[in-house]
This record gives sequence, C-alpha cells and structure tokens, in this order.
Amino acid sequence: MNDEREVIGVDIGGTKIATGLVRRTRVVERVVLPTLADRSQEDVLRQIFTSVDLVLERAGRRVEDIGGIGVVAPGPLDPRTGELLYSPNIPALRNVPLARLMRERYGRSVLVENDANAAGLAEALFGAGAGYEYVFYVTVSTGIGTGVILRRKIYGGRTGMAVEAGHVTIDHEGPLCNCGHRGCIEAFASGTAIARRAQEKLRAARERSQILELVAGEIEAITPIVVGEAARRGDPLALEIVEETARFLSIWLGGMINVFDPDIIILGGGVSQWGDLLFPRLRQLTPTYSILPRAAEIAIVPAHLKADVGILGAAALFATA
Repeated sequence: MNDEREVIGVDIGGTKIATGLVRRTRVVERVVLPTLADRSQEDVLRQIFTSVDLVLERAGRRVEDIGGIGVVAPGPLDPRTGELLYSPNIPALRNVPLARLMRERYGRSVLVENDANAAGLAEALFGAGAGYEYVFYVTVSTGIGTGVILRRKIYGGRTGMAVEAGHVTIDHEGPLCNCGHRGCIEAFASGTAIARRAQEKLRAARERSQILELVAGEIEAITPIVVGEAARRGDPLALEIVEETARFLSIWLGGMINVFDPDIIILGGGVSQWGDLLFPRLRQLTPTYSILPRAAEIAIVPAHLKADVGILGAAALFATA
C-alpha cells in the first residue's frame, strides 16, 4: 500500500476464509470459502491458496501486479516469522510456516498478523480511530480479541504476541474459559458466554421470555443478536443480560485504561450491534473502574469497518510496513 499498488488481504477464520483485493481502503474484489477447519492441514492450505487464486482471476490481475499479500488469523502466531503456532478453532494449522509457503507459491512479500491486531490497525488508520494516536481495539464475537495501536503501529511486545487481553482474569473463581483458565473476561462477556448465560437464566426462569419466542423455543439457537432484539422489546431477562455484560466489560475496560491510557476504545464484533443498549452504559460505568483522572474523557465507540475489517486489516499491514 505504500507504493499505491493493490494488495491482497486474507482473513482466516474458524468457519470461513475471506480474501479480497484491496485498493487503498476499498475491497474491489472478494472471495469467501469455507475453512474446512475439521479437515487436514493440506486441505486448509489448499483453501487459502484457492481463495487467493480466485481473487486474482476474478479481478483480472497477475500476481506480479500486486504489492503483497497480508494474512490474518486467530493466534497464537509469530508475526516476525509468519508462522501459525496454534488455533483452537483450526486445529490443523499448528506450526505452519504460512508466510514462507505463500512466498514460495506467489513470489510476493507476505505479512502475517493476529486478526484482532490487524483489525485494530485498520480501524486506527481509516476507521473509527482515524486521527487518534493511542487506540485500544476490542472485538466481542465468539471470543474476545484485542489490539493496541500506538502511533499507527501494532504493539506486539517482546515476541509480537502481546495484548491477548481477552484472557485477562476478572474473577479467579469464574467460569472456565477455552484457554484453560477461569474467570477470563472472554468467559463472561464473549458472544459464546452471553448465549450460555442466557440459556442458564432461561432454564431457571419462572416467566416466559421473548428471547425464547424469537428462537421458536430452540434454546440452543440463542445468540447475542437475539438477546439484543429481545432487550429492545423491553424483555426483563434480556435487559438483565445486557446490563450484566456492560458491567463485566466495564470492569475489564477500566483495568485496560489503567494499563494503556488510550485516546479511544473501539468495540467491534457482533455484540457491538447492541448499539445504544450497550454503549451509554459502557461510557458511564467504565471510568468508575479506573483510577486515571482522565478516564471519563476516553471515547468508547463502535467500530466502523464491519464485515470487511479482516481483509482490510490484512491489507493494512503494508500501510505501515
């Protein structure tokens, strides 16, 4: 992106691989394929390569025309070497030297980064965080991913793997998290955790909730979007879940402010779609859990880039390379 050439961005997720050709800040061609996460490493790699090949073909580009390939994936991974170390949602991608494999196949520069870090970079450069120097990005979806952007650069710490803040403990006796520890914020406030809490409350409830009506009685079909819709209709149980989630996130964000002192906090992912059910409470509660006198000044806003944030984040790696 520095030389104004188009860049390919690849967003590897647990269920789908989204790949796009990016010109500046716009996705001009995209392909979405299933990840095949339950298949072999060769099968998943073939899907990644096929997605890139299809984007080039549909866009009418030769590989020589592009400035590079950015790849984002759930961690842990090593952005310095471009190796995918392990992903709980894609078990086949363990110790995969993805950057090397893609360089050998395409002959272009390849950059690999944690998906939340890259999404945070995209939001900082040309999304909700544009114009701010110190950005804390959060995506609340299946899990909770985070990234810190300092003056247009991803903060990766000593090894490039820093800011796995979704696994900061807020209650050492709390629910078991997928990481193996108890009481992580992800175990309280991720989309998965919200659905679990809703199911538990519904099983114990004496009165019928609109949450169940929205899923036709299929309790396992509950999602945060369903909870949000029920809350908008005034359902007491749904409103209780939203309030609990706002408080969990505020406790955690107050601690993040104490550590990072950002200019802005950007919240993306499915839970951010709760909108005015959530953000006013976050802005009200979060400063009460921070010791910093300027905490109330920090903007807490929804992400701007929505569905293409992974592709744009992958491409944005070349904007600051």
